[in-house]
Amino acid sequence: MDPAPLPIPEPPRLRDRLTVPVLAFGGILMAVMQTVVVPLLPDLPRLTGASPAAVSWMVTATLLAGAVLTPVLGRAGDMYGKRRVLLIALGLMTGGSVLCALTSDIRILIAARALQGAAAAVVPLSISILRDELPPHRTGSAVALMSSTVGIGAALGLPVAALIVQYANWHVMFWATSALGALGLALAWWAVRESPVRSPGRFDALGTLGLAAGLSSLLLGVSQGGQWGWGSARILGLFGGAVVILALWAWQQLRAARPLVDLRLAAGRRVGLPHVAALFTGFAFYANSLVTAQLVQAPVATGYGLGLSIVATGLCMLPSGVIMLLFSPVSARVSTARGPRVTLAIGGIVLALGYVVRIVDSTDLRVILVGAAVVSTGTTLAYSALPTLILRAVPSEATASANGVNVLMRTIGQAVSSAAVAAVLVHHTTRVGDAEVPTLPGYQLAFALAGTVALVATAVALAVPSDTAQEGVGAGVPAHVATTKGA
Repeated sequence: MDPAPLPIPEPPRLRDRLTVPVLAFGGILMAVMQTVVVPLLPDLPRLTGASPAAVSWMVTATLLAGAVLTPVLGRAGDMYGKRRVLLIALGLMTGGSVLCALTSDIRILIAARALQGAAAAVVPLSISILRDELPPHRTGSAVALMSSTVGIGAALGLPVAALIVQYANWHVMFWATSALGALGLALAWWAVRESPVRSPGRFDALGTLGLAAGLSSLLLGVSQGGQWGWGSARILGLFGGAVVILALWAWQQLRAARPLVDLRLAAGRRVGLPHVAALFTGFAFYANSLVTAQLVQAPVATGYGLGLSIVATGLCMLPSGVIMLLFSPVSARVSTARGPRVTLAIGGIVLALGYVVRIVDSTDLRVILVGAAVVSTGTTLAYSALPTLILRAVPSEATASANGVNVLMRTIGQAVSSAAVAAVLVHHTTRVGDAEVPTLPGYQLAFALAGTVALVATAVALAVPSDTAQEGVGAGVPAHVATTKGA
């Protein structure tokens, strides 16, 4: 008898082919929402009648809400469905943008920006969906692209927002982001399937409250230390409170049957070291964005500044976004050939080399752009490797929460970077006309600090255990979990 013909696989549906682009669009939107308010900050006190200190909460509220909600929504996605929680995060982001478009009341604006902070969970949720839905040979490149959307969206958001703010009413910017958010929400609802992988159990409400209180105290102290004084009673109280609350939270998590964050899993080298590397990489990456924008806008009278407008400054950031888009598949290929820990280590070295370029010459726009491009290349390599390391080390039912913690560590690194760069620049100033501006050595010291931290991230990456003994996604899953999954 002739053998039965092999079945011909059906071609993927249109919505299946669009899953990766739609999720990447959501990640870009998240980064855009975080950056669009930056060009507005100098004018918001006049536009809203609020003090500069109150206006600064337009950024702080998003940071705090994103830091708290990222691991919480990641855990909720593992329990109740990643697509469902992804749609909730995109909905909160869009709703916050609509509120910003409808009001000039600073209190409502701050609350709306806090709602937008929920979008920080979009990337870890999307990475988890990609692991569940894509075949293994497509997962690496898709995850690399998803990780790069953070830089792509930030690079796109700043110049677009600056153009709108310069030539239109500032509410128009939020109406534009509302429309984009609604589009992203509709596309995700249509194209993204619900993952069948779940982690059942009761939601850890007590752990959620403890993490929210501890992170809020920590990040509020970090973000406001420059304004309130690092030695002030408020800042010391916040840091002391954060230590106590987070210690009690860790004690509770270790005893909970279904913890919000599996600290035993996170303490292992295969998961814990990538989290530490994310902290240092977030620090190193963010310094480039902070310092470049200030440096090119500095007055020409400083001897190093280029006196560029906000719009021109935003356009200077565009090449970095393009580079992150182009290099994400390169990162995936390196991770496939050499392993993600090698990719992460190379990313840290390239980051440090970029800051060497910035130290050598920060007065020529062409050299500034080259240095920023090298930093973006290193960031792409590192950010693309981090979730792959996590995916290889945790069971499939914990990917969203584990990647949420990894994104949280990046966020903390960025917050600490912002505070550290501000502290360096405040102590290295000179008077130009009636204003105090940072000196060129101050900027160079900030670059040296960021480059050093990038090298520390490289050392941490090299300490991550190799995958040579266990191959494939989930290689680092504990033996008892692997046995259960294979049963």
